Amino acid sequence: MENKELSSICDTSAVDLKLKGFKVYELEPSVSQVPPFNRRDFYKIALLTGQGILHYADRSIEMNGTSLFFSNPHIPYSPELLSEKREGYACLFTEEFLAVNERSQSIQESPLFKIGGNPVFPLNIHQKEFITSIFQKMLSEQNTDYVFKDELIRNYISLLVHEALKLKPSENYIRHQNASSRITSLFLELLERQFPIESTGRPLKLRTAQDFAQNLSIHVNHLNRSVREVTGKPTTAHIADRIISEAKALLQHTNWSIAEIGYALGFEYPTYFNNYFKRLTGAIPKSLRTQAV
Repeated sequence: MENKELSSICDTSAVDLKLKGFKVYELEPSVSQVPPFNRRDFYKIALLTGQGILHYADRSIEMNGTSLFFSNPHIPYSPELLSEKREGYACLFTEEFLAVNERSQSIQESPLFKIGGNPVFPLNIHQKEFITSIFQKMLSEQNTDYVFKDELIRNYISLLVHEALKLKPSENYIRHQNASSRITSLFLELLERQFPIESTGRPLKLRTAQDFAQNLSIHVNHLNRSVREVTGKPTTAHIADRIISEAKALLQHTNWSIAEIGYALGFEYPTYFNNYFKRLTGAIPKSLRTQAV
């Protein structure tokens, strides 16, 4: 499954994803423990042979043998490899890459990528051979000069999706003995993943407990209970502390205007940001910037 090797591939392939919108590669056999969460700004389809576990907010899915796996960038997960080796292929693609195709809307809304859906499909030997042939064709096509290769890759992605829709999803769930700890860990990871803010043009997307609960595919009350049980603090307190911490850093270490900082942190109007900052710190943003100067 994913590991340091895959993380490095994801890092290097980020350039390719920005330029072309997709990346296909063959996985190298290796052993992995549970890796840290990494930012994933792309959809993923992977053909995996080996034994491992995919850890989600309040459940894990065991994979044994060969499986077809679908990943949504809005649903955090952590893979754990249990067998000595694993092999397979993976295809990464952006939402923009699919959006070129008018038919992509049905793919993006399919149960394969939908929050709360089951992303793992066990394959028999014949299904494995057929799916492998699709990935090999994508891999071969990726480096050609064929004028319409992007459209061809989209068709291959569509074929993988439709083949999966004909399969029965895996029901091999593992419920965690301490779901609260895992939910809290994923919440904190999802919170931290949004920082540091590097551009005024990409405002903070997750600012409320409801936002995080939706991304973790759990009820907001379940999230709130879990976070308070594990940390002793409400979900909103963690969110507010991190926003204020980032606000102070931006005020002290950037030349962005206060309005730009507020917008980057998800506040539509400067007055909203000023009032929020003052309510939580007792001071206005301008005073902190003056002190820094």
